[in-house]
Amino acid sequence: MFEKKRYLIEKLVKKKVIKIVVIITLFTFLIVSNCGCIEQQKNTIKVSGAFALYPMMVIWVEEYEKLHPEIKIDVSAGGAGKGMSDALAGIVNIGMVSREIYTEEIELGAFWISVAKDAVVATINTNNPVIEYILENGLNRNQLRDVFTNKKESRINKTWGQLIGNPSITTNIQVYSRSDACGAAETWAAYLGDYKQGDLTNAADSCVEGDPSLAATIQNVKAGIGYNNINFVYNPETKKPYDKLQPVPLDLNENGIIDQDEDFYETRDDIINAIAKDIYPSPPARDLHLVTKNNFSGITKNFVYWILTEGQKFVPDGGYIQLSEETISKQTEYLEEGFRP
Repeated sequence: MFEKKRYLIEKLVKKKVIKIVVIITLFTFLIVSNCGCIEQQKNTIKVSGAFALYPMMVIWVEEYEKLHPEIKIDVSAGGAGKGMSDALAGIVNIGMVSREIYTEEIELGAFWISVAKDAVVATINTNNPVIEYILENGLNRNQLRDVFTNKKESRINKTWGQLIGNPSITTNIQVYSRSDACGAAETWAAYLGDYKQGDLTNAADSCVEGDPSLAATIQNVKAGIGYNNINFVYNPETKKPYDKLQPVPLDLNENGIIDQDEDFYETRDDIINAIAKDIYPSPPARDLHLVTKNNFSGITKNFVYWILTEGQKFVPDGGYIQLSEETISKQTEYLEEGFRP
């Protein structure tokens, strides 16, 4: 009897020991796994969004990682809409957004900091059939509104000849827009009037995804017209427009000619200067934002603070316009306090 009891006790103890070992093993695994996630989150910043801000963000990341090699920053472009949705969903730490922040996004917790400024320009091919006329006379807002917001059958000007008042030129205007949710489209639509990206999409003859693809399309279509963020129009090395790509001069005072003070498209420096002096209108010039959900924190907050301070010195050479000292001061205050009034 005694031997039987001892056997049962040893068996029970053995089971409990095994159970405890299993529990400890699982608990240890969870701790290690969780620490791995925390460590990765601690040392990695993920950024996605607007093509408009992507070139500048790449420069900021390169410079910041030199100062903080322990930090890894992953950046991808995909449009302002993706940047906003990724940030609100917690997929990325920072969303790059190149348009105004909508009320419904703020209600979902969108918190943003403005970091720089750039602009959208209409673009045509340098072999356009009326290129000489456009360079000398430009296009006014009404002409551009007709082209970008009406389907071909509803346009007053269906051909390039009709657009400039020369019926002998019968080449049809081919209008291109963006298919991805983007700040460039929203900003260009806002310049044309009370329009949204959907209006441009519905009116376009064809839509393509992304700033680089739209620029490449216009380079390959002589009769095409589209719009691009300026850093996808001008070569950063030569500061001249890319081959076969021509920004359309805006006839701002609508007098039918590009006056001297409206002629600032030859180089990237020229148009940047015009934007900085508010000669080029807003929109299509606009502020660029970094967005997160609720507020920035930890290493992400440190990175954004650096962008607002030391990082601003890289903005002009990056092809962007610095915000005013007053605006930067306000953004810094928003960042530190974690809310916007």
